[in-house]
Amino acid sequence: MKVVILAGGYGTRISEESHLKPKPMIEVSGKPILWHIMKYFSSFGHDEFIICAGYKQEIIKEWFSNYFLHTSDITFDFTLGNKMIVHNNESENWKVTIIDTGLNTMTGGRIKRIEKYLENQSFLLTYGDGVCDVDLKELIDFHNKNKKVLTLTAVRPGGRFGALEMDVDGIVQSFNEKDVEDGGWINGGFMVVEKEIFDYINDDQTVFEKEPMICLSENKELIAYKHYGFWSCMDTLRDKEYIESLLNNNLAPWKVWD
Repeated sequence: MKVVILAGGYGTRISEESHLKPKPMIEVSGKPILWHIMKYFSSFGHDEFIICAGYKQEIIKEWFSNYFLHTSDITFDFTLGNKMIVHNNESENWKVTIIDTGLNTMTGGRIKRIEKYLENQSFLLTYGDGVCDVDLKELIDFHNKNKKVLTLTAVRPGGRFGALEMDVDGIVQSFNEKDVEDGGWINGGFMVVEKEIFDYINDDQTVFEKEPMICLSENKELIAYKHYGFWSCMDTLRDKEYIESLLNNNLAPWKVWD
């Protein structure tokens, strides 16, 4: 299953670093947060990625085009005509498509722009700034069992996020983007999506988390998989420092690879 990652926003809440690079390219423990997200999906066998880029999209392209330079030990031998020797040859079994979805395109519009790359298939969808230890196999099984257009991973991080109201089966009764302070369930990303989603997206100005999700919930086509484990997004510098501290102390629940 292809993995679509939304990575085109400005990242204004972490402007200390995002004025230089896209937020998904901000490094934690020596690698972009985007890389950590991709490694997690890859650990479940999902190795084909479509990155919806926008703001400073050339930095994402450059990083992947020079992947060996960023991740391996290199010798530059100028005595042999400037030959480059890659020593440990670290790479991933990935196919990565990076699409410039526009500088000011909203999240729904970014998804709409990559429709042709999905070949009329269902796909995984997430944001380029969140890490989680959700069981992706169980998530996909849950999605296939319930046969909804969109399954999202619901998490409970505390305040400052919009709230979901669900029935006992996880069917989303309402999707509220207003800030709440009650620590309720929120959309943590890590979604499974059917091709019918494109019928709910109008144009570049469609915010995925507003009209499409509201319509899906009204049509009983939005369901939540409740995740009781770890989830964190990297909205602020404090969030970045927290995620990095988990990695540096071998306490990162999402780091399931060697």
